[in-house]
Amino acid sequence: MRNGEQKMTDIQKSLMDMQDLGYRDFNSSLLPGVPKESVIGVRIPEIRKYARTLYKTGEWEKFITELPHTYYEENALHMILLCNIKDYDTCIKYINEFLPYIDNWAVCDSGVPDCYKKNLNKLMTEVKVWIQSDRAYTVRYAVGVLMRLFLDEHFDKRYLAMVADIESEEYYVNMMVAWYFATALAKQWDSTITYIEDRKLTPWIHNKTIQKAVESYRITQQQKVYLKSMRIKKA
Repeated sequence: MRNGEQKMTDIQKSLMDMQDLGYRDFNSSLLPGVPKESVIGVRIPEIRKYARTLYKTGEWEKFITELPHTYYEENALHMILLCNIKDYDTCIKYINEFLPYIDNWAVCDSGVPDCYKKNLNKLMTEVKVWIQSDRAYTVRYAVGVLMRLFLDEHFDKRYLAMVADIESEEYYVNMMVAWYFATALAKQWDSTITYIEDRKLTPWIHNKTIQKAVESYRITQQQKVYLKSMRIKKA
């Protein structure tokens, strides 16, 4: 309940029944900016299992229209439900309604709906809007989509420039940009390495990209040595 003023919903009660207080203490420590009282303490596998139940009963449709939610787990459940929607246009409608309410990396990075994969041209139109948002987690979501779906056979060099052009002071945006470029180095080395060689990224993102790439098993030892030689030393 929000400040004790609202009657607890059936879905909130169900989530409370799955509560693990020890896990709550652990998980809340991983969610900076999310008040501990907004974390129930339910493990993601349990939430996924519960999402399947809501799909069978049809309760999910009402739930995803009831924004904002009170608890972190409700937001996690919401994103999991959206990822299971098979119709692309319906999914995008609900995604756009939900994105402004995402306030943490865990919900933001929960995955992408399968229906995106068959609608990549339409999806790119959305990505170009999201990446220009003034909301940090909407931008992070856009970069995450580019990283997951547009670094393999659907890769285009222009997408690297889209991400490099992001200007943000938000830690969770810049960390995602670094993660994107580290993944791009692993998958599209020849196109991506110029962003490191020519120092096209901010010093923090540049060094964080190298750090994450060096930690990756998908980067060769020779590539790692080369990347390490290009770290920007602090003044």
